[in-house]
Amino acid sequence: MESNFLDDSGQISAEMILLIGAMLIIVIVAGGYILGISQSIAGNITSVIDTARDSTINRM
Repeated sequence: MESNFLDDSGQISAEMILLIGAMLIIVIVAGGYILGISQSIAGNITSVIDTARDSTINRM
């Protein structure tokens, strides 16, 4: 009698590790992109505030 035991748990475990790794990389890349955008916006807002402050001070 031939016994065929398939070890699907190892295959599923490997696939889960790959999927979690891929999702982690996507989250890190998206986080870096969003961080860059937010820093750019913060820089623009700081520039606008500095210009408005200087303009207000010059009018006094």
